[in-house]
Amino acid sequence: MNHLYYGDNLKIMERMPKDYVDLIYLDPPFKSNKNYNLMYKSMTGKPVPEQVDAFCDTWEMDAEKEEIAKSMPVLMRQYGVEDYYVEFWRLWMKALRDTQPHLLAYLIYMVQRLLHMKVILKPTGSIYLHCDPTASHYIKVMMDAIFGHQNFKNEIIWKRTSSHGNAKRFGPVHDVILYYTKSDRYTWNRVSQPYDESYLDAFYRHKDNGGRFRLGDLTGAGTRTGESGQPWKGVNPTDSGRHWAVPAVPGLSPAEISGLTVQERLNELDRRGLIYWPPKGSIPQFRRYLDPTRGVAAQDVVTDIDPLSPHAKERLGYPTQKPIALLERIIKASSNRGDLVFDPFCGCGTTIYAAEKNGRKWIGCDIAILSIQLITNTLVGEKYRLVNGVHFNVTGIPVSVEQAEELFKRDPFQFQHWVVEKVGGFPMQRKAADRGIDGRLYFETTDGLREMVLQVKGGKIRPTDVRDLRGVLEREENAITAGFLSLHEPSKAMRDEASRAGMFKYADKSYPRIQLLTVREILEGKREFHTPTKVGSKVKTGQESFAYD
Repeated sequence: MNHLYYGDNLKIMERMPKDYVDLIYLDPPFKSNKNYNLMYKSMTGKPVPEQVDAFCDTWEMDAEKEEIAKSMPVLMRQYGVEDYYVEFWRLWMKALRDTQPHLLAYLIYMVQRLLHMKVILKPTGSIYLHCDPTASHYIKVMMDAIFGHQNFKNEIIWKRTSSHGNAKRFGPVHDVILYYTKSDRYTWNRVSQPYDESYLDAFYRHKDNGGRFRLGDLTGAGTRTGESGQPWKGVNPTDSGRHWAVPAVPGLSPAEISGLTVQERLNELDRRGLIYWPPKGSIPQFRRYLDPTRGVAAQDVVTDIDPLSPHAKERLGYPTQKPIALLERIIKASSNRGDLVFDPFCGCGTTIYAAEKNGRKWIGCDIAILSIQLITNTLVGEKYRLVNGVHFNVTGIPVSVEQAEELFKRDPFQFQHWVVEKVGGFPMQRKAADRGIDGRLYFETTDGLREMVLQVKGGKIRPTDVRDLRGVLEREENAITAGFLSLHEPSKAMRDEASRAGMFKYADKSYPRIQLLTVREILEGKREFHTPTKVGSKVKTGQESFAYD
């Protein structure tokens, strides 16, 4: 069955069988905060606070990535990467650590996942990686190492915009798609792109009731003594030093054609209206009609698929959304009906929609719950009319306390991410050095945008946890409340500790400065955090004041 997974794609891929998928398309965000923030605005109708950018950038060198970087040579060898690429990685890492640490973090993140994508890809499979030109050359070197330079097929250029003004350089108007296969036994189907009008005007200049057509030769150079040199309907090709060279007759099989003489084939073409008789007794010519469904073989420079306009019907509010036509071209070229297509960064779901439309099975995953919700809503909506649980399954989003406990055991960071998003907050993207903050929830006041800092606990909880959170609250200048989210029920001592933090007063209402909320209360909809006007709502007037025990 088709699947949508909520979670880290690396952990999801680790559970997939070897040689499992036929086609992988990925469009990993180079700046994840831009995608997440604009999706938040589209899905919630609330403006995204500017402060979010300060902590929502995934591509940071932290302690975890430093450890991965150190172990990467060993990991590469385990996955069969040649030693000279491993040594290249060592030198590259040294060069980038001080000059471009963000890029190094991105490469560490991507290489770790690309190694496993090779494992789950079938020997006949293909992978397409959509990326920005600022990073494509770095990624290509790593894909050469992982998939083999001999399996590189194309660097596809997609013109994603018409103009991009810049006074001191040429306008950057394209994206890069790197196309590799796993072996030399890969699936390939001819795909076409429409003919340019200039081409049609130059070559298909004639038109009749059958449509546009061009004229082609029915003869070849040189004389013959056999059938091809014999006259037909009063025309002898040898008079012009030529012989009959008859194209295939449309609608006849090779066996049927082989049973006909040259002159009989010419008769059949003439009967079908495919021979043009010029004036003055010249040699007749072949009417080659335009097949509008065929077009010219697709090229590695894509200029015939336009980016989505702001008002396009398929636009879903996702900032880097790609047109379905682009994904359809890739899917048709490198997979067959019934094949399995995988998108590890499925975002707003363009790959999934293209796969569904063209009879492919699909798997998509994303670390943002908003993405999974957006795709689910689209699939069950008027356009696709699929049924969740019948046509596809959504996995990884807990709907019970037991499932939340399982998520925490399997992936504590994803559990933390889920809980923060579940209460409408922005999760921290870093897995380390969060200084006691796992997310933030924003609200408006007359003094501007203020925040509630969030802390998530999935294991055992103690009164000291609440006390530590109070210290975080005192430290954060823009925070005026704090939320403690736990899998287990807080004790009376913890609630007493929270009450000692006092109240925050605004617009004649009082709000506890530290509020406790359990996963059970969240899932059952019994309670939520109490704050002043949520971001995006009408701001009430009033004065702020603080009261402490």
